[in-house]
Amino acid sequence: MSEAQTVEVSYEDGARAVELARESVEAFVRQGQREQPGCMRDAFYNRTGAFVRLQSTRGRGQLRGCAGAYRGSDQLGHAIVDAAISAASDDSCGSEVGPKELDSLNVSVCIVSNTVLTDDPLADLEVGTHGVAIDAGGDQSWLYPTLPVEHGWSAEQFLARACRKAGLAADAWEDDDVMVTLIEGQVFRERDDGGAVEAL
Repeated sequence: MSEAQTVEVSYEDGARAVELARESVEAFVRQGQREQPGCMRDAFYNRTGAFVRLQSTRGRGQLRGCAGAYRGSDQLGHAIVDAAISAASDDSCGSEVGPKELDSLNVSVCIVSNTVLTDDPLADLEVGTHGVAIDAGGDQSWLYPTLPVEHGWSAEQFLARACRKAGLAADAWEDDDVMVTLIEGQVFRERDDGGAVEAL
């Protein structure tokens, strides 16, 4: 296994990350503008990846967007803004988030703390701790770390889903020429009841 430098943020940083993601989504949806992070918290100057996930609170909680990057050369604050805009655009789930949806969106942010390139994915993957990225040359995908917990997937099912998302066979993660990266991250999200941001 090979590991990247570890980045850790406080609860306050995580809460601000969620707030920044929502501000970025709203600025993009309402005005078509890119939100600027402004005066950033110290942790937001770290160069690391981030994901933003938008889920509807209506009906069955449809996924409205999920975007980001697990390898980050940009500062965290800017990575959050970029991920939020991408998640709200039609590039993510096929349809752009509309102004009427904003009040019924749940926003979550995953701040990448570490990445691990593994040669034994099934042994190294910890459900509830890791996201997964698959890279088979031109075929790539990644999945958010909370997904297997939400859907009751095993580690093997999680790997299979990531492979299928990349357009590969479900067991492609076992091939020597397929790179599997485990993504460790801190996830923070809005509460559905409108309370304080929660750390997952």
